[in-house]
Amino acid sequence: MFIVEETIAGTDAVQIPKQRGESLLDTAVRYAEERHWDVFPGTWLEAVDGVHRCSCGDAACPAPGAHPSRPDWETQATGSATVARRMWQEQPTASILLPTGLTFDAISVPETAGFLALARMERMELTLGPVTLTPDRRMEFFVLPGASAKVPDLVRKLGWTLSSLDLKVRGEGGYVAAPPTRFGCRGAVQWACRPTAANRWLPDAEELVSPLAYACGRDR
Repeated sequence: MFIVEETIAGTDAVQIPKQRGESLLDTAVRYAEERHWDVFPGTWLEAVDGVHRCSCGDAACPAPGAHPSRPDWETQATGSATVARRMWQEQPTASILLPTGLTFDAISVPETAGFLALARMERMELTLGPVTLTPDRRMEFFVLPGASAKVPDLVRKLGWTLSSLDLKVRGEGGYVAAPPTRFGCRGAVQWACRPTAANRWLPDAEELVSPLAYACGRDR
């Protein structure tokens, strides 16, 4: 069974403590150091008149505290634990964002479809990569880079379109928010399928598209 949790574990990560209570700085450093993911700091939450608002200053921000803080964010991304530590020392409450299109792409589907797909993939005995569950009720499946170019055609061959399925792919030029980043008062990003030794090698999008498309079709 797949369990939603906020911890990173695995035989190759015995030194990684639970994220609950761990600082954003330590978590960002561990993503770079242990998983070899590029990371960059995003916006953060600030208390304004007793209300937590995004540091970008937009009172109607759609992703408060969980989006890039500057237009040239791609130049900030680093796989160096030392550089990551320095960036979060400058702003300890900054969200942790991971650029897509480098070490992984992400296939994003609605939460209900995501859980249906997870159950189907488990029955199919597919090896999954990490999967996040976001406060805006979406699940993001990490796959090998290049998915953004492949998935539209793969979905069409199954008789669907991305827009009709509410299936999105985040590739080059995109990013995902990593646990335990918070989306305002809506809660924190969590792991639906945590990073482990077994899923260090990511699946190709082609392996997951069929169960994801099926689940999204059922969820419409």
